[in-house]
Order: sequence, then C-alpha cells, then structure tokens
Amino acid sequence: MDVVYAIWLRHIKRYLRSRSRIVGSMGMPLFFLLVLGFGLNSVVNLPGMGQDYMGFLTPGIISMSVLFTSVFSGIQIIWDKQFGFLKETLVAPVSRMEIMLGQTLGGATTSLIQGLIILVFSLFLGLNLSTMYGFLIACAFMVLIGLSFTAFGIAIASKMDDMHGFQLIMNFVIFPLFGLSGALFPLNSLPSWIKPLTLMDPLAYGVEGIRYGLLGTSQINPYFCFIVLAGFTVFMMAIGSYLFRKIQI
Repeated sequence: MDVVYAIWLRHIKRYLRSRSRIVGSMGMPLFFLLVLGFGLNSVVNLPGMGQDYMGFLTPGIISMSVLFTSVFSGIQIIWDKQFGFLKETLVAPVSRMEIMLGQTLGGATTSLIQGLIILVFSLFLGLNLSTMYGFLIACAFMVLIGLSFTAFGIAIASKMDDMHGFQLIMNFVIFPLFGLSGALFPLNSLPSWIKPLTLMDPLAYGVEGIRYGLLGTSQINPYFCFIVLAGFTVFMMAIGSYLFRKIQI
C-alpha cells in the first residue's frame, strides 16, 4: 500500500501545484454551464422534471468535468514513458498492479476535486441541493466515474507512445459518450431509435446518479445506475490492469 500511496500522492501534488491546469480544465464546464444554462434557461421547458434547465444541466456539466479530467489523466502514463520515470518505476521491486492502482486512484481523486469545484460554482449560480445525503450520493457517483474513466485512459495510454495521438483518440471517444449521456437533454425526449445507444453509454448512468443525488430526480432508477456504473468500473480496472501489466518500455 505504500507504493499505491506514493504514486497517488505524486498525482495530487502535481495537480495542486499546476494552477494553470486547474483553471484551464474549468474553462469548458463553466462555458457550458453559463452559456447554455443562462442562455436556454428561459427558453427550454422540461415538463415533469421538477426543475428549470439550469438545474437540469448542472449534474451533466459536473459529470463532464469529472469525465474529461479522469480520461486525460491517462496521458501521465505516456509522459512518464517519454521521460523515463515509468521505466524506473517498473523495474522497482513492486507489482505493476500496485503502480496501476496508484495511477488510477490519483487520477480519480483529481477528477473528483475538479467535479467538486464545479459543484461549488453551481451553488453560487443558484443550485439547491436536495439533502446532504444526496450530496454524498452525488460524490459516490463522481468517484465511480473518475475510477472507471481513469482506468479507461490508462488502458489506452498503455498501448500508445504519442501524446498527440492519445488526445485525438480520447476526443473521438469521449465526445460521443458525453453527447449521448443525457447531460444536456432529457433521455425521455429522445427518439426511440437513439435510446438504446444512450443505455449503452456508461456515463449516462453516472449523470443520472449525480442528478438524483443533487436534485432528487432521475430518469433511470438510481440503484440500477449504481450497479451498472460499479460493474463498468470493475470491468475497466480489470482491463486497465491487464494492459498495464503488458506495457513495454
């Protein structure tokens, strides 16, 4: 566990010392929240949802912040490859499973911090939390999103050596995931032919779980959301661990 803690602490220190990274990663979520939230709040009507569009949008933007931060934390693997840190770590008398677990927990923690920052901003913009218990539920779903998509990013980065290629592939993957997750629109309003695609999107269950925690409403049963997202997290961590063990330096 000392190895896991050391790698986790390295991630946290690098994150907290990089103010430009913290501020930069807040740009897109705040843009969506302010422009779409205030711009469409008086125009978009959500019958049966129990809140205005700004309230509906906020959980989706929080999940987007967690998603982007967690997925792109995988680029740290490629960075460590190029600068030799990963080679020194892999030749140490520790298991690759511990190294991968430390990387995953570090990326998930930074993504959780990023999501909490957006949540705090949302409170100043008028978001009303349902209960403190609901806040903890939302945090649990943020942790699951962070763990699963950090492991996903590590799995992809384990097979790559080019940072620019990694970024292009991640953009190609995560934008459809975000677009189909129901973060920007109610799932119940989608055409019947596209609904199966949204139900195949693991992020959709995270978005609805966070929405249930913060607002007390969800279009998918929150217990089912937790089971699906937890299962996806276990699956991605298993895949990420397998590919990381096969990594070649």
